[in-house]
Amino acid sequence: MLATLLTVIVALIHFYFLYLEMFAWEAPRTRKVFGMTADLAVQTRVMAANQGLYNGFIALGLLIGLITGNPSMVVYLLCCVVVAGVYALYCGIRSALYVQSVPALLALVLTWLTL
Repeated sequence: MLATLLTVIVALIHFYFLYLEMFAWEAPRTRKVFGMTADLAVQTRVMAANQGLYNGFIALGLLIGLITGNPSMVVYLLCCVVVAGVYALYCGIRSALYVQSVPALLALVLTWLTL
C-alpha cells in the first residue's frame, strides 16, 4: 500500500512538472523555481513544453502500471525518475535529488519488497 501511495505521489509530482513546463513556463514563480530570467523563459518555452510532455508520459505510465498491475512498468519508470533526478543533480539542480530521486527511490524499494 505504501509503495502504491509513493508511486502515485511521484506521478503527481511529474504531472506538476508537466504543468510548469507546458503551461506556466514563463510565469514568475516558475522562473524562480528554475532560476531563469524572463528572456530565457521565452527562448526556451518550446524545449520546456517538450520536456513537460515527457514528464506527463512518465506520470501517466506510472498510473497505468499501477492500474493494470504491471510492476515491471512501474519499476522501469521509477528507475527512469531516479536517474533523471541524479542527472539533474549532476547538472547543478540540487533540488531535483530531493524532489525527484528520493520519492522515486523510496517507491522503488518498497515496490521491490512487495514483488
